[in-house]
Amino acid sequence: MDKEIFTNLLLAKEFKAVRSILRVMNAVDIASLLSQLHDRELVQAFRLIPKDQAADVFANMSNSMQAKLVSVFTENELKELLDDLYMDDTVDLLEDLPANLVTRILENIQPDKRNMINQILNYPEDSAGSIMTTEYVSLKKTMTVAEAMAHIKVTGIHKETIYTCYVLEGRKLIGIVSAKDLMTMDDNMEISQLMETEIKSVNTHDDQEQVVRLFSKYDLLALPVLDMDGCMVGIVTIDDAMDVMEDEATEDIAIMAAVSPSEKTYFDTSVFEHAKNRIPWLLVLMLSASVTGAIISRYEEAFQAIPILVSFIPMLMDTGGNCGSQSSTLITRGIALDEVHFSDLFRVMFKEFRIALIVSAVLALANGLRILLMYDNPGLALVISLSLVGTIIIAKLIGCVLPLLAVKVKLDPAIMASPIITTLVDTCSIIIYFGIATRMFNL
Repeated sequence: MDKEIFTNLLLAKEFKAVRSILRVMNAVDIASLLSQLHDRELVQAFRLIPKDQAADVFANMSNSMQAKLVSVFTENELKELLDDLYMDDTVDLLEDLPANLVTRILENIQPDKRNMINQILNYPEDSAGSIMTTEYVSLKKTMTVAEAMAHIKVTGIHKETIYTCYVLEGRKLIGIVSAKDLMTMDDNMEISQLMETEIKSVNTHDDQEQVVRLFSKYDLLALPVLDMDGCMVGIVTIDDAMDVMEDEATEDIAIMAAVSPSEKTYFDTSVFEHAKNRIPWLLVLMLSASVTGAIISRYEEAFQAIPILVSFIPMLMDTGGNCGSQSSTLITRGIALDEVHFSDLFRVMFKEFRIALIVSAVLALANGLRILLMYDNPGLALVISLSLVGTIIIAKLIGCVLPLLAVKVKLDPAIMASPIITTLVDTCSIIIYFGIATRMFNL
């Protein structure tokens, strides 16, 4: 939908036409369209969304848009919206809103739902419990298929998903049944005959990244969450797992670029906040790079004796940094996909060492030939070639080892990404380069 056409209809008070347009649009597309409107138009347009769509549209909005709407809603509007929002969406809303708006929302939530929300909010941040919903379909093993279908018809409208149903005995999870099985099996068959007992589940305190890995590995639509006593307390659905995956990827990209992660969008983050998120890492990297400068200054006499040595420093440092970044990126990805573990450290090092030998041989040969053709200096060509070999081997090993060490000490492996590795490799490459040059040329 074109923003200008939509805005013109709003300004012309063609509300019937606006409502008709919104009725046929997807909730995600409506949220995207409304994100382009000014505050007054946003509120006006949201109030024209059909009631059965409003909660879905609201759940797909950014934190800043949600805060704007909540701040202007009447008590009745807020209560209607909260009644239609799923539990996990309500929890996400409360986690991101200012305290005064959180208080207002809690006052408009039914007591039983408020107690459940408080329980979820008390789970550790980034845990399975913090992203789960308590709205799932539970069945008894003694039910027939017909009884189960009747139960779903009555209660399913209030649940986030009905594609997977959970068979409980007391509060213990003993089996799962898919909606497909219920619709295709004989009405008189008991759930106990139909349910699967090989169940994948997570604990409330398990890390949300572990949840995402299980979704990816087993192609799940929902994953049951159990408490410390093995009792079922909720489920994580595929849409929430995808949100976690996006958040984790965004955080890793930010860290790898030496930027402090932020949950806000680029335009919702102020200029000051952007600067604040970037300055600490830049200061650390700038100060650490001074080590490289101090090492270079020690070889001032070598520069005076053979000035051309200086011109090869950027090439060596850049090549080393690029090689280290390649290795760290691949290892970090392997860790994220649960393909590489700390126990594989020596296997990874051996593999990267062999890769480094091949890469360094090709680059050293190419660069050695170039120097011979340009400077007709075999000694210089040999120094640069050997320096390249040493730099690339060290860079590849640093690039693969640091992310794995980060995992071992329970840090995000993305921390050991390009900026830090590049700084370390720069220092090593300078030491290798001048160590070889001073010996070869007797400086």
